[in-house]
Amino acid sequence: MSTHKTKPLEHIRNFAIIAHIDHGKSTLADRLIQKCGGLEEREMQEQVLDNTDIERERGITIKAQTVRLEYTAKDGITYQLNLMDTPGHVDFSYEVSRSLASCEGSLLVVDASQGVEAQTLANVYQAIDNNHEIVPVINKIDLPAADPERVKTEVEDVIGLDCSEAVCVSAKTGAGIDELLEAIVTKLPSPSHASRGPLPLPMGEGAERSEAGEGHNPYTSPTKALLVDSWYDIYLGVVVLVRVVDGYLRKGQKIKFMAGGRVREIDRVGMFTPKKVELSALGPGEMGFITASIKDISETNVGDTITDEKKPCEKALPGFKPSVPMVFCSLFPADAGDFEKLRESLGKVRLNDASLHFEPETSQALGLGFRCGFLGLLHMEIIQERLEREFDLDLIPTAPSVVYKLNLTNGEKMELYNPVDMPEVQRIETIEEPWIKATILVPDEYLGGLLQLCQERRGVQVDLTYAGGRAMLVYRLPLNEVVFDFYDRLKSISKGYASFDYELDGYGPNTLVKLEIRVNEEPVDALAMICHRDNAESRGRQMCERLKELIPRQMFKIAIQAAIGGKIIARENVSALRKDVTAKCYGGDITRKKKLLEKQKKGKAKMRQYGNVEIPQSAFIAALKMGDE
Repeated sequence: MSTHKTKPLEHIRNFAIIAHIDHGKSTLADRLIQKCGGLEEREMQEQVLDNTDIERERGITIKAQTVRLEYTAKDGITYQLNLMDTPGHVDFSYEVSRSLASCEGSLLVVDASQGVEAQTLANVYQAIDNNHEIVPVINKIDLPAADPERVKTEVEDVIGLDCSEAVCVSAKTGAGIDELLEAIVTKLPSPSHASRGPLPLPMGEGAERSEAGEGHNPYTSPTKALLVDSWYDIYLGVVVLVRVVDGYLRKGQKIKFMAGGRVREIDRVGMFTPKKVELSALGPGEMGFITASIKDISETNVGDTITDEKKPCEKALPGFKPSVPMVFCSLFPADAGDFEKLRESLGKVRLNDASLHFEPETSQALGLGFRCGFLGLLHMEIIQERLEREFDLDLIPTAPSVVYKLNLTNGEKMELYNPVDMPEVQRIETIEEPWIKATILVPDEYLGGLLQLCQERRGVQVDLTYAGGRAMLVYRLPLNEVVFDFYDRLKSISKGYASFDYELDGYGPNTLVKLEIRVNEEPVDALAMICHRDNAESRGRQMCERLKELIPRQMFKIAIQAAIGGKIIARENVSALRKDVTAKCYGGDITRKKKLLEKQKKGKAKMRQYGNVEIPQSAFIAALKMGDE
């Protein structure tokens, strides 16, 4: 265990790196770690803070990571730099807000060739909301297409940050890293507490802390720490990432999670360099990790406040919110025998991801499965990919849906998670759906196509501005219209150049209906969906036409219908396989042929009445891919 001496608060810098996907955030973190000696040359690998294959392949950060670095500045003082690598995607915006709340400053990384993107805006506004000092960093200056001066102007125009002292770096080659480290030390503030210097750490359990002096002293105040993130380790249990605000966290101390209400005893205290290093304690302003024999990750809610059980702090840190799933989707195993395996796999995935919600569900068409709740579309994709990759499962996902709020005629309110559970139309007074505020940055030449796409999806234009040859669109859109294939259409229309980010913007009433698909007059629950009345007919017709191609022909005619309540709005027929019963008639009277055909017709009607239509799973998978062709 490393002996620990608390740094004076003025020699600590806590900062986050915020950037759009692929702007070099993790590579920049690699260079800072390398420069400050966190890892030796032989231990380095690309994107050292991204732990999973999915994070490395997609170039995204899913779990927040912290690294403590020591840097001796030009003024001769050795500073403690606590670097926070945060997720960047909107699905994890709450985790990002808690990560940013644990820091006092941010490095805003912008690609020197691409400029400001949608996620750059979303993340920088969150940093400004947290009163961060922001240092603009222009990355990838080694690229032939790099234009740092244009990007500086764009940052000033779009975001409004002064870029006269922006640091130009190349995280790949290491150029400008020394200047960046000096900027971190000189421009970013220390943890925001007036301090009179570190007090000696108590040795042993019985030692008393010094009495608090006048005003607030973080060294003598009751323990208060922010829970930034947590994950499951098969040897240690749940590892909790913390930022200490007041007091100390030390081994053997009994702590209380203020939102969760649980009391635990700390087993280990440590930091990441990025290697795991155990310490005797964590003091004010410091970041690190603790373990406390916690087996269930749901005990450790992101944003919770950790305090001492015997001497708790008066009130929790502000901003805590429990995780609320926004997008729902049912997952069924392609092989019905894999249901128990899917249950175990979801349980194991949830060990590392408390924001995943799931409960068993039965479908007449697809058998046993689970209804899962996700933070957003990316979160849903990642969970599906992990289940298929890590646990070797073949899954059938249903079309994603969102949470609707129903106001019933008897005055009751209910939340609707699954279209199958929607009550009769007569009992519903109004239906409210979630809306988002979307920001889209796109080159001018693709603007027309994107405006048309947003209008098709019932969007309401809020703003349209131009900055350096690119348009910035702000639209209010129903989340229901975005979860299907909006992102794919956006990328195909703009040839990949558009960037898209969104934030939730409340609920609003609308004329929504439940679209039901019936095969041979039997409703197929897995294909039910909620959509706007104006789009219901086209979507129902599209689904019927697709199913007509996918369902194999039977010995009797099959009717495929799309219905809203009792009203059929679209229909397609799959014609019957027909045996030529008149083949054995060589000449003779026409009545003989008519008699045989009439007999066949009666047989077909009887078969249709009692016949069961087995829809193959391949047809389901193809039908649920609702992308416009």
